[in-house]
Amino acid sequence: MTHRSAIHATFVVERVYAASPARVFAAFADPEKKAQWFHGPEEWGPPESGMDFRVGGEDYAVSRPPGELPHHFRSRYHDIVPNERIVYTYWMHHGENLASVSVATLEMRPEGAKTRLVITEVGVFLDGYYSPEGREDGTRQLMEQIVPIVEG
Repeated sequence: MTHRSAIHATFVVERVYAASPARVFAAFADPEKKAQWFHGPEEWGPPESGMDFRVGGEDYAVSRPPGELPHHFRSRYHDIVPNERIVYTYWMHHGENLASVSVATLEMRPEGAKTRLVITEVGVFLDGYYSPEGREDGTRQLMEQIVPIVEG
């Protein structure tokens, strides 16, 4: 039998981009731009994905690491303030098993000609499939993958 556990965690990731809040917001709101950065490592191949960016809309992505069970991501948007804020919930499955559920808030704060992106996530990580530390590291990596889209 699988050992059951629930680890609750909150983390904040901040990154300053040499771009306007509108360009940073577009990296999350525009399906073509998001597809350029929202993916796992190259060896996982391109994810299956879909995006419905509106309050009440849902996104999904399925990634398949070689030799492992697929990772399923689903999200629902609850609040969208163009160029300022996005609030969404998301849940992930490892294979068929629910692995985490989170609430994430993205805030785009202007700093002169730049933008400070502040991501606050509150999550529960179930049964050891994912860890809060791994999620925070993954979030930081994704925020670096946005650089060419918003600053390029």
